[in-house]
Amino acid sequence: MKTVLFCTQPYSFLILKPLADELEKRGEEFVWYITPELFNDFPYKQMMHTNSLKYIQEFQSDAIFVPTNDVPYWLRGLKVHIFNSLIEDMDEYLEMVNYFDLYLTPGPHFTEIFEKLSEEHNFGVVETGWSKLDTLFLIANDDNITWERHKLLQEYGVKHIVLYAPSSNPKWTSANKIKDIIVKLSSHKDILFMVLFEEDMDKSIVQEYKEVEAKNILILEDFNISKNMHIADVMVGDTSSLVYEFTLLDKPVLTVDTELKDITWSNQGASGIYLTLIRTLENSSSVRNKREQTIKNYHPYRDGKSAQRVIDATEQYIKEHGVPEERKVSFFKKLKLKKKFKNN
Repeated sequence: MKTVLFCTQPYSFLILKPLADELEKRGEEFVWYITPELFNDFPYKQMMHTNSLKYIQEFQSDAIFVPTNDVPYWLRGLKVHIFNSLIEDMDEYLEMVNYFDLYLTPGPHFTEIFEKLSEEHNFGVVETGWSKLDTLFLIANDDNITWERHKLLQEYGVKHIVLYAPSSNPKWTSANKIKDIIVKLSSHKDILFMVLFEEDMDKSIVQEYKEVEAKNILILEDFNISKNMHIADVMVGDTSSLVYEFTLLDKPVLTVDTELKDITWSNQGASGIYLTLIRTLENSSSVRNKREQTIKNYHPYRDGKSAQRVIDATEQYIKEHGVPEERKVSFFKKLKLKKKFKNN
């Protein structure tokens, strides 16, 4: 199976890398497509990659894996949608529902949504788990992570490590709301805060945190979120897919004024975070039954083999249905795609 890994956003790299590793392991022919704007930031330069759509068109792929909503309709290949987060977004789903041939879902919650949509539209749905999370589960027993956590506990003289990962979206971010509370909590002798900002976070906010004179606040420059999730005992967030991802590790989460759905964790206004975090650290199992509900519905796969299932499902679908010669796309969608990719 000739495959294209199609990237138009930086977050696509982590989602598609487990697929690239699995394809390489199987000896399959594949190529990464990276938009010209992202080309210099592509982290896996040892793998075959290009920023030329002309090359991709000549490549004549059998399948194209896409974590975003757009891919040129004129490229050959089964158009396979890989989710870009665990946040349910019906507006986004409805926008792309007539465009992809196959949707590979992370868990039962999403499978149910897309199977219902498939009754009205012509596409396939297979539940495979989310490829991005393979890394999260495969490193669960890594001795280096255990060593790094122990080192941080000793270096800072604390008992607990809290990961604070605010959204960069101005509409949702809690970074300004709870900065003073985090400073106050960091003076607690038992707590170290690891603060992980998204790469597009407002630079002035990042600078404000860097200027805080507090011993127990560590601004992470390492964007290895999977590793940092394993190191932390608790996560504080707001409206980000990372909230669901951390919950899948069966660890407690606190959110500030979240817009997320199916809340099975403690959600507070800014003023409630201080006491709630202290209580959570004292009794981290208090809402474990609710966490199990999220794990079961959103992503029950903990074996680190979602990429294998994604590729198996795609190959099986092609075996049964073939590679489509074309997919019906509306006139306005065609105009949008021509405009978006005209210089690539």
